[in-house]
Order: sequence, then structure tokens, then C-alpha cells
Amino acid sequence: MPEELLERIEVPEVPIAPQEDLVPPAPPEGLDTILYDYDEREARADLRRQIAVMEMALARLFGSAFPRKNIDFSVPGMGGPRMLSVDDLEKVRDGLAARIQEVRVHLHDYAVVEESNRELIEEMLADPASHKWERVFNEDIGEPGCKHWHVKPKWGVIGMLMSWWRVKISSGCPLAEGLRPPEPD
Repeated sequence: MPEELLERIEVPEVPIAPQEDLVPPAPPEGLDTILYDYDEREARADLRRQIAVMEMALARLFGSAFPRKNIDFSVPGMGGPRMLSVDDLEKVRDGLAARIQEVRVHLHDYAVVEESNRELIEEMLADPASHKWERVFNEDIGEPGCKHWHVKPKWGVIGMLMSWWRVKISSGCPLAEGLRPPEPD
């Protein structure tokens, strides 16, 4: 039985159709209709959908990065109001994809630095003497406000000489000062 499988059976050759048969014939003259012209509607609709999804992703990244500064979320325009071609839409989509990737990289870098600052605060609280005079601000850990953690000697110069260090947490932003009301006579 296995020898029968190894024998070569003569099969007649099947002719392959030429590639020209796959292309539809040119329309007769005078019938330049939408059926024969290249229809960009589906491609344009798909590109607009992709652009909308990417703009939503960029907006979500903007919302998640709220207290952080110096991250560029802008998307450059294509030179004024006009109907964009498929190539222009592809450029916008590719620009948005690049912008999203850049923002994600920046946010990741911020997250790494903020996490290391949170760990530094924990180390400062655990062993203040090994972190003398160090200060970490709320902005350094990605939170709004004016609060900061500062390692100081407990009783000024005496505490510094006796190596009594503590972490002092500020109470937040200073109160606004304005003009005092006039004192009554």
C-alpha cells in the first residue's frame, strides 16, 4: 500500500488564467459613472473613524495627566478649512498616532519619577537621619497643591548636633494676604 502512494500519477496540466482577466473592462465612452470611478467614500469614512478614535484617546490621555505640565497635546492643522484628500487624512491619522505615542512615553517617564519620589517619601519617614535636608513637593509626586515633606532637625541647632531629625509635612498653601481693614479710632 505505501508503494502505491509513492507512485506518481499523471495529472493533466490546468491552464492558469492570465492576470488581465481579473481587471474589469474599461467602460464604454460616455458612461463614466460611479461604478467605474474609484470610490473614496468608504476609505474616507474609515479614516475619519480612525481619526475620531485617536482624538478620543488623546483626550483621555490629557484628562489622565491633569496636574502635570509641559506635555504637548496639540494636533497641528492641515492649513485651514478644506476638504481633505485621502492622503491628507492619512497624514492626520499618522500624526495623531505619533502624538499619542509621544504623550504615552512622556506620561510613563513622569510616572516613573513620581513613583520614585513616593518611595523617597516612605524612606524619609522611615529613616529621617539618612535623608538630611531633603524636600519633596506635592508636584513631584503628581498631585496638586503646595504640600511638601522636609527633613529638618527637631529643635534647630541642638537637634542637629544631637542628630534628632524628623520629617515635617507642610500644611499646604499659605493663606492669601491682602490689605488689612482700617483700625477703628
